[in-house]
Amino acid sequence: MIPAPFDYVRATSAGHALELLTEHGDEAKLLAGGHSLLPMMKLRLAVPSVLIDIGSLDELAGIAVDGDDLVIGATTRHADVAASDLVRAEAPLLAWSAAQVGDPQIRHRGTIGGSLAHSDPAADLPMALTALGGSMELAGPNGPRTVAADDFSAGYFETAMEEDELLTAVRIPRRPGEPWGYQKFTRRANDWAIVGVATVAGRVALANMGARPLRATAVEEALAGGASVSDAAALAAEGTEPGEDIHADREYRQHLARVLTRRALEGRTG
Repeated sequence: MIPAPFDYVRATSAGHALELLTEHGDEAKLLAGGHSLLPMMKLRLAVPSVLIDIGSLDELAGIAVDGDDLVIGATTRHADVAASDLVRAEAPLLAWSAAQVGDPQIRHRGTIGGSLAHSDPAADLPMALTALGGSMELAGPNGPRTVAADDFSAGYFETAMEEDELLTAVRIPRRPGEPWGYQKFTRRANDWAIVGVATVAGRVALANMGARPLRATAVEEALAGGASVSDAAALAAEGTEPGEDIHADREYRQHLARVLTRRALEGRTG
């Protein structure tokens, strides 16, 4: 399909982007890589009247250390996150997750901020940020604020961001040497996860087991109490209400969550 007509404006700075968001309100959408937004526009699931292009803003890109955290600019490409020696050393789960997003074309154009703002519960990076205990740095007319990854997603394609706010950066605790695992079950290599699991340092996050990335709190509590990996993983589906579609029913997704959680806790990737 063809998107509905829209105006296009290229922001010259983050401040300019915020001015444009304030001016156009809920009629505007931010465009960085476009690999999440444009398909929705073609299907008329998103019908913005104005696209604000922030993809060329260098001030919103880059990877740096800030004390105990890694800070990654919102317009940093997936491929740059995956290839970064700094990310591989300090947050290897994030580097691995970025390398699993789509195909090479998507990874070289798509951005970490775009994926998080899109808030697809089946996506790789929202799950990884939840497992890592990351947070999102937002800018708006009332000043900056920070939202924890656990609280950022508000449901299917919805976030805690206000209409006049901009995601500027992602902050991740540095975890060099911490054990981690990542599992994603897909129908084809580049598909969204039917179920995904990411775990690091006793934190466990699930993808596509509800309307947002979920913490497997029963698993985490069992591990903290000394349970074996097998016994803890058996609790992975507790409290979840996954959807049903042509790929899997609820019971199958809950079975996958248990199996994949065990593999992820064993440090396996796939």
